[in-house]
Amino acid sequence: MAATPKKKRTAGRILAVGAGLATVGALVAALPAGASGTKDDRGDKGRGYGYGRYVDVQLLSFNDLHGNLEPPTGSAGRVTHTNPDGTTKTIDAGGVEYLATHLREARKGNPYSVTAAAGDMIGASPLVSGLFHDEPTVEALNRLKLDVSSVGNHEFDEGARELARMQNGGCHPTAGCFEEGKRFEGAQFPYLAANVTNEKTGRPILDPYFIWERGGVKVGFIGVTLEGTADIVSAEGIKGLKFGDEIETINKYTKVLERKGVKSIVALLHEGGVPASGSYNYNCDSPGPGDGISGPIVDIAKKVSPQVDALVTGHTHQAYACTIPDPSGKPRTVTSAASFGKLYTDTTLTYDRRSKDIVRTAVSSANHVVTRDVPKAEDMTRLIDRWKTLAAPIASRPVGYISGDVDNPFDAPEKPLGNLIADAQLEGMAPADKGGAQLALMNPGGVRAPLVHKASAGEGDGVVTYGEAYTVQPFTNMMTAVDLTGAQLITALQQQVSGSNQAAPKILQVSKGFTYTLDLTKTGADRIVTSSVKLNGEAIDPSKTYRVAMNEFLAGGGDGFAVLKEHKNKLVGASDLDLFTAYLGAHSSASAPLAPPATGRITVVK
Repeated sequence: MAATPKKKRTAGRILAVGAGLATVGALVAALPAGASGTKDDRGDKGRGYGYGRYVDVQLLSFNDLHGNLEPPTGSAGRVTHTNPDGTTKTIDAGGVEYLATHLREARKGNPYSVTAAAGDMIGASPLVSGLFHDEPTVEALNRLKLDVSSVGNHEFDEGARELARMQNGGCHPTAGCFEEGKRFEGAQFPYLAANVTNEKTGRPILDPYFIWERGGVKVGFIGVTLEGTADIVSAEGIKGLKFGDEIETINKYTKVLERKGVKSIVALLHEGGVPASGSYNYNCDSPGPGDGISGPIVDIAKKVSPQVDALVTGHTHQAYACTIPDPSGKPRTVTSAASFGKLYTDTTLTYDRRSKDIVRTAVSSANHVVTRDVPKAEDMTRLIDRWKTLAAPIASRPVGYISGDVDNPFDAPEKPLGNLIADAQLEGMAPADKGGAQLALMNPGGVRAPLVHKASAGEGDGVVTYGEAYTVQPFTNMMTAVDLTGAQLITALQQQVSGSNQAAPKILQVSKGFTYTLDLTKTGADRIVTSSVKLNGEAIDPSKTYRVAMNEFLAGGGDGFAVLKEHKNKLVGASDLDLFTAYLGAHSSASAPLAPPATGRITVVK
């Protein structure tokens, strides 16, 4: 049974995963109450107020915050705006001090306002949050008055037990309490995980849905993460869990909500698409509804029950506000607010008190930039300063020097920062006693932010601090050196662009000396020109064995690279972050900073 809001946000019931689940254990999920259910006594002042037939419900939403409390740096902290004449400009955006101000301003004059998120609020976070296991971010979300969120794949980065702690509160099992005399309170909003179930019982590990109510207006929220979550998180932390089909799950709980008399329904779905333009204000309904967007969300949206009135999505870190036709052919709003708190979406859901449903023809939605030209929210500034003070002794330590920005462009197959990280991993794992690696492979999703030359906190231009390095590689994956045949190496390259990665390729970042051609004029595995795959100028021999450095995530077959699980003779080394900081220290100084690596290891044919 899901909870409905009460006036006070307090911890609620306990939901057990079940006995015998070794890793997950007794996962408990407290469901706090949400928005106030008290009557609106302002009287009838027109649509959206009082007790007229129609009420405008304001849905504010965002996704993929990833613990970015401070404004993200470099290209990660900018959005692109297309002007009426077709020219573009970039806008600095993001930071919870500004996000709070924008959301609070947007809510003014909207008594029926609900705020929701589509997953990955935590995980892969910068040091000021990640160092403290994302307690600072959950605290910030509480202050933002987030009403409900779906889980995303990154909510499982530290396993199901830690997700339970994020919901319920309590001190970290090994690190303890981070502030003397203070106990972590947990999320004051429900995390929804309708399609994440205990393999033995079939029951969701967290509530599948949440009913928001205000002044007699009810809106149901169903929360799911992508079905492929198990392929992109560490297997150890999710033992005993099953990630179900998104469409089947949403449709199932849509019927449950309808039986409870809730006809206005929003799906919070941590899966997304890719619009044809990178501009946040691109019209993805041109020339027709949903024509300007592709990716998994299109097929999902076309099959989710027509009774669902809107889909708030995420995962791809893209910005869109489209209307994709539902199974009956009727356009339905599908939104995503990029990532890192750079945007928020404002959707108007017109609720008919008579039918208790949303008037779909009246739904409107738009993304808004979280600009930095507004006053900072003072409570968020205090929160950040408090945690930064705790992190400062570790975060401010210099670990290297760079002569310019080392970029991590989202849409480029080969990235300068990816090359730098792969080179660091090869160097760290190449010595015979460290693994004898001949090349290194790095998953692109593990590189979370660029290295920016400009000083961010008084450390000086070109100085790379431990905090900045941590923001680049926040997972602290252990490195491995393994045996792979040449045939397996080529298969791994093919799996970048085929199978589960065909719709959204995941191009591995490779170390210096490993080269090949990626032919984008072809499809699937044929995009890899096998004869071009070489190591130090020599063609890869399918029958020969090579020593390959990679992190534990890839070695476990993560990101759809199933062939990498077939490795042999694994040797575990230092963490990826340790190798990265060691490389920066060994190859740079204040007088001789490291230059951004050149690209050209992957030849791209378009």
